[in-house]
Amino acid sequence: MSHQPLIDPSPGLLWPHAGVERLVQRYADGIAERSGTAFALELPDGTRCRAGAGDPSFTIAFHDESALFALLTRGHMGLLESYFDGRLDVQGDLGAALASGMTAGVDQRHPPLNTLENNLHEWRHSNASPAQAKANARAHYGLPVEFYRRWLDEPLMMYTCGYWPEGTHTLEQAQQRKIDHVCRKIRLAGGERFVDIGCGFGGFMFRAHETTGATGVGLNTTTEQVDWLREEIVRRGLADALAVREADFREVDGEFDKVVSIGVLEHAGRDQLPEVIRAHAAFLKPGGLGMLHFIGHVGRYDTELFIRKHVFPGGWIPSLADVIVEMERCGLEVVDIENLRRHYAPTLDAWAERFEARWSEIRALDPQRFTERFRRVWRCYLVGCAEMFRSRAGYTHLFQIVFSKGNVTAANYPMGRGPLYAGAG
Repeated sequence: MSHQPLIDPSPGLLWPHAGVERLVQRYADGIAERSGTAFALELPDGTRCRAGAGDPSFTIAFHDESALFALLTRGHMGLLESYFDGRLDVQGDLGAALASGMTAGVDQRHPPLNTLENNLHEWRHSNASPAQAKANARAHYGLPVEFYRRWLDEPLMMYTCGYWPEGTHTLEQAQQRKIDHVCRKIRLAGGERFVDIGCGFGGFMFRAHETTGATGVGLNTTTEQVDWLREEIVRRGLADALAVREADFREVDGEFDKVVSIGVLEHAGRDQLPEVIRAHAAFLKPGGLGMLHFIGHVGRYDTELFIRKHVFPGGWIPSLADVIVEMERCGLEVVDIENLRRHYAPTLDAWAERFEARWSEIRALDPQRFTERFRRVWRCYLVGCAEMFRSRAGYTHLFQIVFSKGNVTAANYPMGRGPLYAGAG
């Protein structure tokens, strides 16, 4: 191997090829040992290295020296962003590659540059300002409806974890059963009025009204989704029963019999959890029931920079403990907590499979927006999150908390959990 300088990252500092190869090999060996997964590396000059025992599950092929330097200075973020930019490729099983990194804990090793960037991201994209919170939401959820229609379930287009009890075989079934599960949990019934905080494309509203007769209002800060949903409500002839309001989640304009919040707390932001929980409480009538469905950490951890920078700007995954503390402060009684972590992996698997199968259709919608780089970011997001929720050692879970405003009684809530699962199969 040549000993010409690999890259000159700063004046007077040279990284010889042999030294870089040893560092990369050491990094790879550490991942293989901690994850128990064998894989291969291909360096820019064609040199191949092996890490771990057995047949490689995948190969990481580095196309230029800058990708190696990114790995050594920024760890997994360097690898990911080099993949996004086409400076390296993953040959073989992408899911196995991402899972091995998570099992090895590379996402919990924080090089100083990554920590600095995560803090700068918070400074630039904090949800403290309603205007910035709206911009953050639109950056992700404001993508064209036809994009989401290509890989979400039809016709509800639910962009949150499905519910996969035994006997569930399709994404469509899982999303319908999730909505029905939530309706049972909050005992939603005809004659009641609910608010769906962060209503997305209205899937919960449509099915909840159809199955229970309850009427509702959706709250959404993403202009594109609100415009589409308003037209859809009118098209379905449901303007007398359902409505949508474009507003920040913290803008409370009344009380409802029931409150539904599916996939909203993750978008409260690092420091806005107390005020968002207060708003949820303010939306609920005394004695009413609500549901918080959210991705939460078991313990306090920084939210992954990749997700915040490339997927959900301003997003922040709260800990379950912090959520419960804020609910207690707002006079909310925690009635039931269910962990649906295992249900998110098959949901994401289905999304990833459909996204990949229909990529040519997605790209044709807008080739300038839906580029190869976009595809690579979203593949890592969907496949990586599936592996994260599948992991037996992970600390990121999916919780459903049933809560009441004031204590429930035997008269307004069952004494047993049986009704929560009646008809769930």
